[in-house]
Amino acid sequence: MLDILLPILIFSALLLTVIGAVRRFRLWRQGRSAPVDWVGGLLKMPRRYLVDLHHIVDRDKYISKTHVATAGGFVLAALLAIIVHGFGLHSRILGWALLAATACMFTGALFVAKRRVDPPSRLSKGPWMRLPKSLLAFAASFFIVTLPVAGVLPADFGGWILAAILAVGVAWGVSEMFLGMTWGGPVKHAFAGALHLAWHRRPERFTTPHNASAARSSGLKALDLDNPKSTLGVEKPADFTWNQLLGFDACVQCGRCEAMCPAFAAGQPLNPKKLIQDMVIGMRGGTDANYYGSPYPGKPVGEHGGSPNGPIVPREGRALVDAETLWSCTTCRACVEECPMMIEHVDAIVDMRRFLTLEHGNTPNKGAEVLDNLIATDNPGGFDPDSRLHWAADLNLPLMADKGEADVLLWLGDGVFDMRNQRTLRSLIKVLRAAEVDFAVLGNEERDSGDVARRLGDEATFQTLARRNIRTMSQYRFSRIVTCDPHSFHVLKNEYGELGTADMPSDYEVYHHSTFINELVKGGRLTFKTWKGGSVTYHDPCYLGRYNGEYEAPRDVLRALGIEVKEMARSGYRSRCCGGGGGAPITDIPGKQRIPDMRMGDVRETGADTVAVGCPQCTAMLEGVVEPRADIKDIAELVADALVIDASAGKGASNREASQTQRNVEEVTP
Repeated sequence: MLDILLPILIFSALLLTVIGAVRRFRLWRQGRSAPVDWVGGLLKMPRRYLVDLHHIVDRDKYISKTHVATAGGFVLAALLAIIVHGFGLHSRILGWALLAATACMFTGALFVAKRRVDPPSRLSKGPWMRLPKSLLAFAASFFIVTLPVAGVLPADFGGWILAAILAVGVAWGVSEMFLGMTWGGPVKHAFAGALHLAWHRRPERFTTPHNASAARSSGLKALDLDNPKSTLGVEKPADFTWNQLLGFDACVQCGRCEAMCPAFAAGQPLNPKKLIQDMVIGMRGGTDANYYGSPYPGKPVGEHGGSPNGPIVPREGRALVDAETLWSCTTCRACVEECPMMIEHVDAIVDMRRFLTLEHGNTPNKGAEVLDNLIATDNPGGFDPDSRLHWAADLNLPLMADKGEADVLLWLGDGVFDMRNQRTLRSLIKVLRAAEVDFAVLGNEERDSGDVARRLGDEATFQTLARRNIRTMSQYRFSRIVTCDPHSFHVLKNEYGELGTADMPSDYEVYHHSTFINELVKGGRLTFKTWKGGSVTYHDPCYLGRYNGEYEAPRDVLRALGIEVKEMARSGYRSRCCGGGGGAPITDIPGKQRIPDMRMGDVRETGADTVAVGCPQCTAMLEGVVEPRADIKDIAELVADALVIDASAGKGASNREASQTQRNVEEVTP
């Protein structure tokens, strides 16, 4: 009986799987066209899945080992089952191989079942709760029906009753595992996820070492504003590129993005997992009534819905996503960093923001005011652009307009209008002069980098500011750009290039000041006093760490000062955002608590007296937490306070030059 039923079940399931795959592919192809390496991507997919993705999956050791056993066992068992039971090739060697594969899968499925006994809140429930049973049914059924093939049991063992029971088990397992991959179900990610890795929107993510500080693919993609046919952001699901829709469909609903999201933890109406699932709902049409994960805080499941060509955020009626959900995001990339399927949540959010801002002018709270200020005055605060250097009137800063060239172009950023950040800039200038760095500033020629405009969705203002800065910098010669602001650092390094820098120096590099100071320390150009300032913890800025992979340089500088860093529970790539990125303080979407308050709670757990930071936004957000709290000090301030001036200023200089350096340093001491 089984000899007849098994081929029918297997090949019927394969046929339906192929039909489902074609149907699924058509859903993805509703999106806009996007260039991909069709064949090359498929050839690279096994390595991307088995090697490049492993460091992310392996962060959860339990599920990593479980997945290797379960998924690896299933792939091998499925192939062997088709050969042995589909085509009837009853070889004892193949039979034993199939027994081993199903045993491996069964063992892994037991651990899946254990995880589902009391699952973490981040995991989706519903159909996902039946997954362990389906895995066990597939493995156990094929194991038993293969025993006669391996010669362990006689061919007629059990009779018709056992054959009927096993046929039901095989049908159950095959339906869930084969059909579920393409028709929708808990294992849908096995099909969509593999193709997502093959045709990923950012294939360069697979060629960059995980923690490398160079060339991480995290810059937003520019809109073609000169093309009248180009869409201004994403209004409806079909406006996403087709491989973005494929990426959404690859979501495994593990909830690791949800667990790391600062906005979700603060009770703001954002859950990145729910957002991705809403995009899947929009792609196929329907409502979120059958979503079985955590909802957006304060928004019950069942009230959202849409269609492929319907607006995501309509001006009235049912929305696929509420506007305040999009504006809650701090663009910290914690969700992207944690996703085991490498889905690009932040790209999607900014794409949708672009439409709201550029087409509807719908930027909440102070968003419109800030964007108007950027257009009128080239800075978000609306300050007189010619007052950019008023704070430094006593410093006699060298201007690029006067020098024409310098080793370092010091990018001051819009922190020049903030009295607190002026202290950081003064400290950095003190350090540069102590190390005798040849630097200059653009002064009043410098304009806002455009970061906040781009994150708020105003791509037009960003490109205007960026091109103006590019034209200005192209007049001068320098080998490095150094800045205290990770947001400016990121756009200068990773996003300006797409707009055209043909006239810029071809060999310049962009440095965050912590990386540059670390280079000065290692070069022996700075000498420090013994640290006596108490315990210190370090807060990783999102745009320095997750966006650009720089985690060690700031810590190296602190260690050079003699500081033993007391790490927070969430540090490095899992650092909790301060809440200051992505224009979040401007849009100011309310939640149950403030993100910087949560971060300061992380600080208190370390018992540290001081928080070392490397970002003006982080400084502002953390200093906004009510006291008592730890002191907030920028890396540059800590270094400047510890400098031994005579030792650092005298190296390689004449007595007269050392004396002049000493006077310059003393003039800028905060």
